[in-house]
This record gives sequence, C-alpha cells and structure tokens, in this order.
Amino acid sequence: MTSLTQVAISARKIIRYGIFFIIFILVGNALLKAGIGIYKRIFPAPPPPATVKYGKLNKIPFPVRDPAPKLTYTLETPDGGLPKVSTQIKVYFMPKPNPNLLSLDVAKENANSLGYGGDPQQVSDTIYRFNNSDFPSSLEMNIVTGSFSISYDLNSDRTPLDTIPPVPEVAAADFRGLLSNSNLLPLDLTGPTAHDFLKLSGAKFVTALALSESSVVKINLFRKSYDDMPSMTGNPNEANVWAILSGAQNKNQQVIAAEYHYLPVDETQFSTYPIKTPEEAFSELQNGQGFIANLGINKDEGNLKIRRVYLGYFDPENETNFFQPIYVFEGDNGFFGYIPAVTPDYYDN
Repeated sequence: MTSLTQVAISARKIIRYGIFFIIFILVGNALLKAGIGIYKRIFPAPPPPATVKYGKLNKIPFPVRDPAPKLTYTLETPDGGLPKVSTQIKVYFMPKPNPNLLSLDVAKENANSLGYGGDPQQVSDTIYRFNNSDFPSSLEMNIVTGSFSISYDLNSDRTPLDTIPPVPEVAAADFRGLLSNSNLLPLDLTGPTAHDFLKLSGAKFVTALALSESSVVKINLFRKSYDDMPSMTGNPNEANVWAILSGAQNKNQQVIAAEYHYLPVDETQFSTYPIKTPEEAFSELQNGQGFIANLGINKDEGNLKIRRVYLGYFDPENETNFFQPIYVFEGDNGFFGYIPAVTPDYYDN
C-alpha cells in the first residue's frame, strides 16, 4: 500500500514538473522570439548591395525651362522633418521602339481608328500628318514611337463649342474608350485622372469655374504608381496623355486637341541603385539644382515653404533608357521641384 502511495505521489510530481517545464519552454520561446524581433527592429540587417546592373545611367530628361527666380526654401512639413527612406531603389528599363518596314502601315491603322483615314503627308522622316476628310481636324503621328498630337481648327468651325461638354467622368470614359478601341491604352495608364474646365477667351482657352461656364473639358490620364511611388510628369498638373473634349454629338468633332506621349516601362527588368538621403536632396534644392516642375504663383525671389517631400518616378515625355526615381518637393502656391534620387556617381557626366 505504501509503495502504491509513493508511486502516485511521484507520478503527480512528474506530471506537475512536466507541465511547468512545457510552460517554461513555451514562455521562453515566446520571449526569445520577441527579443529577436525587438533586436532586429533596433538593429535591422543591412539590405543586400545595390545591383547597379545598368552601370551609368543617362541623366533624367527634364524639360527645358526658363531659369526660375532665385528662391530660398524653408522646410515646414506636417511632421517637421524629412521622410525616412530606403538606401536603394529600383530603376526600371524602358525599351525603345524599333522602326521597321511596317511602321507606316501601323501608324495608318492607328490613325484610321482615331478617325483620320486617307493618305498622310510626310512632315519629317518620322512624322506624318493625317487629315479628317469632313472636318478641319488633323493628327500628326510619330510612326516610330506612336506619339501623336490632334488639333481642331476652331477658326474654321466653332460648332463643337455650341454644346456644353460632358461631365468629367463621361469625358474620361470617352477618351479611354477612344484609346482602347485603337489599342493605345496601355495597362499602366491607370493612375489618377484629372480634369480642367476650359472656356474660349479670344484665341485661347482659359480656366472656367464650372462645367456650366465651360466650352470644353480637359482630361489628363496619368501613369500608375510604381512601388507605391507616384509617376510625375514634367508638368505635375498635366499628364503626358491628355485630350480636350467638346460636347459635340459627332465623334469627329469631340476631340478638339490631344497629346499622346507614352513610353513603355518593362516592370520585369529593373536594377537597384543607391540613392541620396533626403537631407542631401534638400541641400541640392537649396543650392538651385534639380528641376522646377511648376513654379506656381511664386514669381518673385523670396522664401518658399516646402510642405511635402516624397519619392516618385519621373515619367518622361521623350525617349530615354530608364524610368528613374526622383525626390519631389511640394511647396506653397503650387510649387513642385524635382531632384534626381540616384547618387551622382551613377550618372553619366
């Protein structure tokens, strides 16, 4: 009997200490994982070296602008400082179109789908002009890149302005439909859509306050963000693909003007490059470097407050080899300034 009691007591002790041991292992494992997580947050592992497989990059093809007035800059962001960013970033490859014997035939097909048939006039080695046979409207297309411009001669025919233009949502859908039917709506042209109400004043369009006061509506189709960074054009208020549309019932009279300057980005081909710190980029802006994308209404020399700083990609209008990152500085009164983000030693002189 005594032996059975001792066995029972020993069994209970073994079970008790076994439970304690299991709890100790579980709690210890949880504490160890938490400690490792905290350590990694405080002392994160450095990223792998940038691949820089493209070697030296071409300089970003910012548009040529008149010199901006001399400005000084004060940083007044919502959090009072500059953002924290990674030490490296992707640079995407932009394949260039190759001219071939079928380039003109493809251009004719695209022009015809846009409402411009017939034989074109050759303007230059790569530019051809297509005329609408029924209305004073023409399209000029680069048969190599596919870029084109549309213009409607309102001095010869102002009837497209007789009707109030469609609401922006309808106008944007019409413009996208026109491009889609012509196979000219790429998959990454899905960024923000912006609009402006315009009215004719003299020989040019000016801003109208509302649809009821406007003669036409301008639709801007921006490229999508890449890696959660917005695609920025040479003029941040205007996309590289835009159209001015009227309320005319005849489709051949709906597009009063348009510009289509789209260059493809190959998302599968990229390389990482080291980038400047935000402090270095801001110092360059203060020293008058970089590109003033929009001066806004800051016409005079003086101090300008920078309200936002972030990384983006520059969406070029002209052919280039790479889709490259930039620092974007937003300031008061519509100011936008761009600084190339990749460190200077990876740019050609």
